[in-house]
Amino acid sequence: MINSVPSLDTPVCAMQTRRFNEEAAALGSDVKVLVVSMDLPFAQQRFCATEGIANLETLSDHRDASFGTAYGMLIKELRLLARGVLVIDKDGVLRYQQLVPEVAQEPDYEAALAAIKAVR
Repeated sequence: MINSVPSLDTPVCAMQTRRFNEEAAALGSDVKVLVVSMDLPFAQQRFCATEGIANLETLSDHRDASFGTAYGMLIKELRLLARGVLVIDKDGVLRYQQLVPEVAQEPDYEAALAAIKAVR
């Protein structure tokens, strides 16, 4: 599962990251949960340390926006990632994509979790 967020230092991004961190603990070791943002790696590390995030991995797309460009998640005008969730199966096939219509809106957690369970 890949969670795309604009910045971990915003309330909705923090809520989304905390929620999927909690869910990741119950998903098992065969599911990897990633959070990608434009934040610099040191800011991501600070956030995870402060929030006790230990069940997922953060990745920075700051350098070249390759993730945002490849998956259509880049908001070019703001150079931020759109909020969304991607579920990719073990063969690398995109099985679920949710692009939240308003960046201040949280994703549909239940739909994302159901998509993970469907590809296991």
